[in-house]
Parts: sequence; structure tokens; C-alpha cells
Amino acid sequence: MSSKAPQRLHLVFGGELVDPSRSEFKDVSKIHIVGIFPNYASAHAAWKAEAQRTVDDAHTRYFIAHLHRLRDEESAASSTEMLGA
Repeated sequence: MSSKAPQRLHLVFGGELVDPSRSEFKDVSKIHIVGIFPNYASAHAAWKAEAQRTVDDAHTRYFIAHLHRLRDEESAASSTEMLGA
């Protein structure tokens, strides 16, 4: 058994929103997946680069999703597993 800390994966994604005041994408099929990153620092750097690249477009927004929070290794069934039950 490894004594390594668990991975803390983060997904950076974004795209055009229906309305800049809401987090609803105009076309889900056009969401830009920037990538999955091994820690928050690298995810934040990628998010910041995309946010700065699209700063002039008020309808485009990028997000960081904490993938490690979707699966809790300490519990018998995570909330994502329970959705299929």
C-alpha cells in the first residue's frame, strides 16, 4: 500500500454562455476542454491563461472543476455512484 497523498485532479473548461450573469452554456457541444491537471496551481494557471485570452468576450467564461471531489475514496459509495442506484 502506498503512502502517497491522493491525487487532486482538476478539470479546466469553458465556453460561450447564454447570459454572462448565469453559468449556462449556449452550446454544450462547443465547450472547450482545456485539460485535466494534477493540482490546483497548474489548473489555476491554465484557467487564468484562457480567461485572459478571452477577456474581451463577456459571454465566454472558464471554470475549474475539482474532479477529486466527485469521488470520495473514504466512503463506501460516492455521491456519483449513488446517482445510478
